[in-house]
Amino acid sequence: MDFALSEEQQAIFDTARDFGFDAIAPHARDWEQQGTIPKALWRDMAALGFGGLNVSEEAGGAGLSRLDSTLVFEALSHSCASVAAFLSIHNMCVRMIDSFGSDEMKARVLPKALTMETVISYCLTEPGSGSDAAAMKTRAERTNEGWQLTGTKAFISGGGYSDAYIVMARSGEEGPKGTSAFFLEDGTEGLSFGGLEDKMGWRGQPTRQVQMDACPVSSRNILGEEGRGFSYAMAGLDGGRLNISACALGAAQSALDQTLAYMGERKAFGKTLDQFQALQFKLADTEIELQAARTFLRHAAWALDTGQPDATKRCAMAKAFVTERAFNAADTCLQLHGGYGYLADYGIEKIVRDLRVHRILEGTNEIMRVIISRDMLRKR
Repeated sequence: MDFALSEEQQAIFDTARDFGFDAIAPHARDWEQQGTIPKALWRDMAALGFGGLNVSEEAGGAGLSRLDSTLVFEALSHSCASVAAFLSIHNMCVRMIDSFGSDEMKARVLPKALTMETVISYCLTEPGSGSDAAAMKTRAERTNEGWQLTGTKAFISGGGYSDAYIVMARSGEEGPKGTSAFFLEDGTEGLSFGGLEDKMGWRGQPTRQVQMDACPVSSRNILGEEGRGFSYAMAGLDGGRLNISACALGAAQSALDQTLAYMGERKAFGKTLDQFQALQFKLADTEIELQAARTFLRHAAWALDTGQPDATKRCAMAKAFVTERAFNAADTCLQLHGGYGYLADYGIEKIVRDLRVHRILEGTNEIMRVIISRDMLRKR
């Protein structure tokens, strides 16, 4: 059993990390204040292959494994978890199109999605259905030309910003089997957006409601088979949970790296902070938690890559464990900075704010525990 990264994997990590340090880190605070991310950044990322990390090489993507792609998101999050997480959402969408879309849809949509000329957002959550996603109210009604979408999606990263949306809507009976997935393009008649949400973290990502009032959708823009949308959504979430965990891990590691440097400079009672044993223990505990989280995450990615029967459970376990350990680590780093950790100039408070939501999205950590316990009970 070899736990070391290969030379190619290390190169993937280093490329993403260096890009982040050069193109993201110097601007992340400004983008947060502006509430948006320049779209030119996505095209620069796409030039490195980051627009379709898990899309097959035959379709023009990078063809990376799930493990390899977690390295990209962990590395980018050293500079900004919010930017990396938005890229993760786009990648989840293009992977769904590559996996479930018709040949015609893939030929039409993927080329610009892979260069990120077309940025895609994911629309599942609604104002009245979050964890109970199968209770969605957005309707898809048949028409002579295809479908008509009516309903509202909530907390959509890229709402009013992205160029297209993967929308889950009820096309049949109540429950998961009555859900279909649709590709909805910006500018479609009847498509509008709510006001910009004022969030605790991820402030660089524009987040709005996506509102559909009888939006016409061509029959060629249904993703895969009618009634299979919920299964497609759940399949996409396994990888999404790994990526969002990797984003949390990278940001927490950045906080720890910055804290190590700060404690070697800041003095109290005549010596630097890193000379106090009580504070050394906090550093050691944080290192233990992040190293354990990294191993757990990569094992879950291996399980998904190799098609292990318990891969969904392992992804849920990793998501809960990693995001909680990462948030705790960032909070500890803020405490070790004292009052300076509370100031925006030092960057630690932004990491704490950004990482809080990682325990909520892609399925709350409470839902992760439901998935885990159900699997355990089923196998007893």
